Amino acid sequence: MRRDIVHGGAKSLTYAIREIVQVGYRLRQAGVEMTWENIGDPIQKGEKVRPWIRDILHEIVDQETSWGYCDTAGISETREFLAEQVNIRGGTQITADDIIFFNGIGDAVAKVYGFLRREARVLGPTPAYSTHSSAEAAHSGYEHLTYELDPHNNWMPDVDDIRMKVKYNDSIAGILLINPDNPTGAVYPRPVLEEIVEIARQFRCILICDEIYTHIVYNGNKTLHLSEVIGDVCGLSMRGISKEYPWPGSRCGWVEVLNRDKDPMFGTYVNSLLASKRLEVCSTTMPQMSIPRVVGDSRYPAHLRDRAATFEARAQEAYDALSGIPGVTVNKPSGAFYVTVMFEDGVLNNRQTLPIDNPKAREIVEGLIPGVPNDSRFVYYLMGSKGICVVPLSGFCCKRDGFRITLLECDDAKRKWTFQALADAIREYLQ
Repeated sequence: MRRDIVHGGAKSLTYAIREIVQVGYRLRQAGVEMTWENIGDPIQKGEKVRPWIRDILHEIVDQETSWGYCDTAGISETREFLAEQVNIRGGTQITADDIIFFNGIGDAVAKVYGFLRREARVLGPTPAYSTHSSAEAAHSGYEHLTYELDPHNNWMPDVDDIRMKVKYNDSIAGILLINPDNPTGAVYPRPVLEEIVEIARQFRCILICDEIYTHIVYNGNKTLHLSEVIGDVCGLSMRGISKEYPWPGSRCGWVEVLNRDKDPMFGTYVNSLLASKRLEVCSTTMPQMSIPRVVGDSRYPAHLRDRAATFEARAQEAYDALSGIPGVTVNKPSGAFYVTVMFEDGVLNNRQTLPIDNPKAREIVEGLIPGVPNDSRFVYYLMGSKGICVVPLSGFCCKRDGFRITLLECDDAKRKWTFQALADAIREYLQ
């Protein structure tokens, strides 16, 4: 072409959670029955939306307004409802004007990073959720900047690492938190959050907190929103209904803008996010209409408690099956619906294998493994040998070896088999 049309950050747009599916499809075509443990879609794994939630949605479909455009920032009644929910919790207070709707958190992430000045960087966790790390790297044109989550301290953020990186890199304008965390399932206590808020205050950074799993917490933990600890620091909280109803196909998420009036530059930046939505007219209408009726329903708190209890039990199942294997570290998750299995340093090498009886599948795997990270090598052999598709930690912008699985399988027998098959495969691979 007469001009190079490729954006400088195009190669940074990777999403291992779905990219691994392409390998799974090839193996399935070769005759391997695949168990998909790669993606956080409760519906795909058999969860049924509660009948009373379905009834509310049926009623909304019959309303003519659910078929039309809504205000650019979102339906005013829904934004007022959500602002009231924030204010009831205490902490930083907001108004309906501080709520902006997007077509899912993925859309919000693209806009939040895409409309930052290119030289302004956001420091995020490693392991990183691919949507955030890819969007930040693509926006800047450089490798994503990360701070460590400590696997030997329940995957808590290394606050000293955050402080030093922010202090000595003045391009860092924001700090990203994912709480509860994906992929580790960690839930951050108030003291940790308060330390990070203080770093942001000291170095005049914004805070971005992905809270999509905020009401899926267990093991004695309680939901703690950024608005409850942020004080006067500028920040953005990302929320949605995809994991809670659950309704991932709704593509309905929103951003809560915290302390918009504390810094004129931050206010101008927030206005640019809203202006970008005006170019699209608005986000999807019907899911927004459902939020006051579903979340405000007297049955909703019990719905959240029941789901949290379900994932707590499954987290224990996974922990019992996968912990205690020599060379492997597993922390029992306290939120979201994922488990990260980490191989200790030096445990994996490029000579380890698993038996693959299917000749075509073996050929596919052996064609994929040259030059790949050691954890990807394990994952490919796992797929070919056991037919289980998981995501390697190297796909989460992480230099540690390991993989992520979900707690979503609703078939009790299959879930038990999956956890045990994973444990057996790890032991066989490491022997």
